[in-house]
Amino acid sequence: MTTERARRPGPSVRTRVVEHRGDAEIAREDRLITEEPLEIRVRAGALEPRRAWVTMRTPGHDFELAAGWLVHEGLATPQAITQVAYCTDDDLAPDQEFNVVTVALADAADLPHRHVAASAGSSACGVCGKDSVAEALQTRTAAPWTGARPDADVVRRLPDALRQRQTLFSKTGGVHAAGLADADGTLLVVREDVGRHNAVDKVVGSRVLSGDPTAVACLVLSGRVGFELVQKAAASGIGSIVAVGAPTSLAARLAADAGIELWGFTSPHRSVRYC
Repeated sequence: MTTERARRPGPSVRTRVVEHRGDAEIAREDRLITEEPLEIRVRAGALEPRRAWVTMRTPGHDFELAAGWLVHEGLATPQAITQVAYCTDDDLAPDQEFNVVTVALADAADLPHRHVAASAGSSACGVCGKDSVAEALQTRTAAPWTGARPDADVVRRLPDALRQRQTLFSKTGGVHAAGLADADGTLLVVREDVGRHNAVDKVVGSRVLSGDPTAVACLVLSGRVGFELVQKAAASGIGSIVAVGAPTSLAARLAADAGIELWGFTSPHRSVRYC
């Protein structure tokens, strides 16, 4: 008897397309960004793991995504996370093995009751598990940033620097990117995902798992700035946000309330700072 082996899903998949250019039809191979569910389970102390969230994501850096999400939701501090691993339950189907992650916390008290029930979100959803906007506005697990921030010249260089490291976007054109940078414009980490909020969870999660501070000078985004992305920056102690697109009204309000410097419409020749 043979046992079916699980195959780790890749960040993109091959597909056949027919490209139309004028009167010409060109049959060729293309790539699509992968979108699959990730279930995040939390084991606090000696308790059994409980489902906390299910999100649609691009496979890759799943442990970072889970760690960053927990920190941004206020469910755990970076220091409380003791282990992140793929689930090995016997009842999981082979195609589920790499789509379920369990995060171990040091203390059962680290898991608030509001996340005992299952929650779910799409790749476009950032704070769907919140009970209210007011609660999301209050979520902060890090002190406000007090260090240096990038000046206008550095800000205008950051989107191009991010774009040069968007390898999945170059292949598929269907993915968002987030990066963390210091005040001089050096990119510390870049991650891509079909969900813009997942990309932010991944870059912050990479800092959590490496033991580095989540608070840095700048978060760089490849698209617009929604409220949920500012909330994540505030929860991590990030000092500024630089985006290619525009912010929403609620994003600008939260950035001002949190002391985060917010830049939009950023290109080599232009940027807009929201006061």
